[in-house]
Amino acid sequence: MKALRLLRDSAAESPRLVFTQVPKPALVPNHVLVKVHASAIHPSDVGNAMGFFSYTQYPRVVGRDYAGVIEEGPEELVGKEVYGTSGHAYAFTKDGFQAEYCLIHEDEVVLKPKNISFVQAATLGVPFTTAAQMVERASITESDTVLVIGANGAVGSSAVQLIRNIGASIIKATRDEGDDINTDKDVELKAVDTLTKGRGVDVVLDTVGSPILTVNALKKLAKNGRLAFISAPKSGARDISFDMRDFYRADLSLLGCNSLNPSPKEMAQRLKGIKDLFEAGELNVESKWTQVPIDQAAEAYEKLMKRTTDEKYVVVME
Repeated sequence: MKALRLLRDSAAESPRLVFTQVPKPALVPNHVLVKVHASAIHPSDVGNAMGFFSYTQYPRVVGRDYAGVIEEGPEELVGKEVYGTSGHAYAFTKDGFQAEYCLIHEDEVVLKPKNISFVQAATLGVPFTTAAQMVERASITESDTVLVIGANGAVGSSAVQLIRNIGASIIKATRDEGDDINTDKDVELKAVDTLTKGRGVDVVLDTVGSPILTVNALKKLAKNGRLAFISAPKSGARDISFDMRDFYRADLSLLGCNSLNPSPKEMAQRLKGIKDLFEAGELNVESKWTQVPIDQAAEAYEKLMKRTTDEKYVVVME
């Protein structure tokens, strides 16, 4: 079968991504064989191709997200349209989904939302499960006011949709003049004081990982406030500092959220909830993706690794 495979002969050399032919997986007990229709290229996929993750085992088929149809497995599952994503397993220690076929465990099967396409479904896993992880960890309720830093990014925009569904109030902080706070011009997030009449926000979801923004966001938390973040600088200073006395006296919480930590089964549970929200019309596919055939996908990765494009690519198998 056709596949995108990450190769590395030794730890001294950089990984190389190749389009190649590999054997079609054989069905094993308690698994299903999925014919993959599409698989998005997310930033973590690009990082994996660049060798950023020490636990990646080579050779390895890449791709954390997929959508497709079950071709082999229990009779009641054959023919079902499914979608899925991975924590640190698929694409890292197990073969991922940028191939014509993949094996997944029966416990990880999630039916695809009926009202979206395979290509759309193949882009949702990482951003929406990451956003859901942040929302869960921060215990967001309808009475909260939530500041979302990076609200127009893949995870940030997914979080905004999930928060709206809960019924909480949202303050969007982006680099866009049209949003509530422009983080280029208001690094100290002073606009929060005006928007909340000095009260502060109950929750901050930081999808950017800029230390200065994170520290300034901590200062805008109301009592019992929670800040969840998913990113940090790739290089340079990554440390932050805050007043410990003020922090504990206000009952604040700082929460790191890594989408690579959950098991595939945990990810599947999150996707099941997201599926229901899509089918109810409470969530929508918002991002624009460029489809690229699998035999041209290595070139797409190269552009992303060299940062010569801002396009978002989804690999299609046919």
